[in-house]
Amino acid sequence: MEDVIAVVGFFTTVIVAFIAFGPVGRAIAAKITRNSLNAPGAEVAGQLDGMEDRLEGLTQQVTELAERQDFTERLLAKAREKGQLGSGGTA
Repeated sequence: MEDVIAVVGFFTTVIVAFIAFGPVGRAIAAKITRNSLNAPGAEVAGQLDGMEDRLEGLTQQVTELAERQDFTERLLAKAREKGQLGSGGTA
């Protein structure tokens, strides 16, 4: 009886080893690896979307500030041409 148990145990070990180290085992390992790599990807993608939104808002603010600066520079240039502003020297 012990011999039968030993032979069945040996063959079970060989079959499990073939499955684990064969193409089926490699496919299972690849799927596990792929799933573990995708899990943090969703969180990172959410953070990236948030940062893109913030960057878009900051870009819009910088564009508006540049337009205001251009407008102010034009007003100051017109005032200088008309002589309404001083030379900017000491008071």
